[in-house]
Amino acid sequence: MARYKVVDRSPRFLPIVLESQLIPGSFEHALDVLIDTEIDLSRLANRFRNDTTGAPAYDPAVMLKIVLLAYSRGVVSSRAIERLCRENVLFMAISGDSAPQFTTIAKFVRELGEEAGAIFTEVLLTCDRLGLIGRHMFAIDGVKLPSNADKRRSGTHAELAHEAERMEEAVAKMLEAHRGRDEAKDSPDDTARERDRMERLQCEARRIREFLATHAERRSEKGAIRKSNVTDNDSAKMATAKGVIQGYAAVAAVDAKAQIIVAAQAHGSGSEQSVLVPIVESTCDLRTEQTLITADAGYHSEANLKGLYERGVPALIADGLMRRRDERFADQAKYKALPDPLWDKTVTATTCTEKFKPSDFRYDPRTNRCICPAGKKLYSTGNRCTTQGRLHHKFQGAKRDCVPCHLRERCLRHPDRTPTRQVAFFAKNQSSPLEFTERMKRAIDSDLGRRLYGRRIATVEPVFANLRYNKRLDRFTLRTRPKVNAQWNLYCLVHNIEKLAHHGYGR
Repeated sequence: MARYKVVDRSPRFLPIVLESQLIPGSFEHALDVLIDTEIDLSRLANRFRNDTTGAPAYDPAVMLKIVLLAYSRGVVSSRAIERLCRENVLFMAISGDSAPQFTTIAKFVRELGEEAGAIFTEVLLTCDRLGLIGRHMFAIDGVKLPSNADKRRSGTHAELAHEAERMEEAVAKMLEAHRGRDEAKDSPDDTARERDRMERLQCEARRIREFLATHAERRSEKGAIRKSNVTDNDSAKMATAKGVIQGYAAVAAVDAKAQIIVAAQAHGSGSEQSVLVPIVESTCDLRTEQTLITADAGYHSEANLKGLYERGVPALIADGLMRRRDERFADQAKYKALPDPLWDKTVTATTCTEKFKPSDFRYDPRTNRCICPAGKKLYSTGNRCTTQGRLHHKFQGAKRDCVPCHLRERCLRHPDRTPTRQVAFFAKNQSSPLEFTERMKRAIDSDLGRRLYGRRIATVEPVFANLRYNKRLDRFTLRTRPKVNAQWNLYCLVHNIEKLAHHGYGR
């Protein structure tokens, strides 16, 4: 039988040269060289006033290196970062064997604020100096992430006031029951538990009342009321593929040459459209007149297209029907009809049926009659309706016909929660009043437009894949937009510094 040397992992004292642990070509070596030689941290240093008195402070450069190295390893907890500084030789090397407490690390990240954006800009200048920014195309995309906010404490001011009233009523009933037990000289065993519950309800109700007294109602750009949040009023409820979250949308603009992030913003609005023009304007120092802006349908609106046109910015912004007009996706319906093999393997392709389209309904414009595929008459709900400036006639089925209908599965997208079918018939040969939308359709449907727009997904999606999965960015740990925006900038910094290391920076 073969004999092998013993593998011994018992504790021991070893002579280690910390500087030798930062291997040229690695992320940590590029990070160390970049912050020591390229980044101006004087504004962070000006926060300290301990020149003659007070304890020595941790160098902001060291703190920034520790945080960025931890984020590059997918570690965001300040306690975990403190442990790494004590136990991991790489963190010892990058920090010069200083071990800041987790409170110091958390305070540094929390108070970084606008300085994170300034550092991000300086790293961009280094990337530009090394020729990593091509300026041919900037692809814009975003991701919605939960934040350190309680989704249950979200609602309009009226809803929050009603919630506070319910809590106060519950406390009043508990006090009344308690007084009744006192009169009956009954001493239950769960008195302490009830007292704790009353204190929690009173504290939460008082917190909601104080919030309503000090915060105005949130409203959208169009004046519609938005839901506020007691724990973090800058965040918003957002619909995602995995349900509704309370958080922020992190948006980034990525250059096509080396996938450098040239702009990054986090905003607490469920609407992606509102951030397109601001993030394009933030790239004005890097863009040229020929730089093409690309974004998916989430950023498409007539106002955005008009704003980009007036600013003279070349752009290709997809609309929701772009793929339907593309003959290359003509057969995509048969693939969408197939079951998801990772979700339900019992369903087969033969059980999937195609939904009824408006063309399956018999519509007579002379008599304004509409007959559904089941032979039932739909009633008119408006003959001069407009959608995006186009006139159409709307019809809706009656509950007495739709609810017991045997064709509900084919007629309704959600037959379990939608009672009746609605259908609209647009007047033919209408010219769209959306001038800039029609202009964008012609541009993106051309051969050149399709070829250029096809590069968008290969430019921006790998960046978000790197941040979301390699760096394990699954949520923001801070509250309020300035702090969340700073944390998002730090993650984007990690990505850009990785690109610098990959292209030989600091060797």
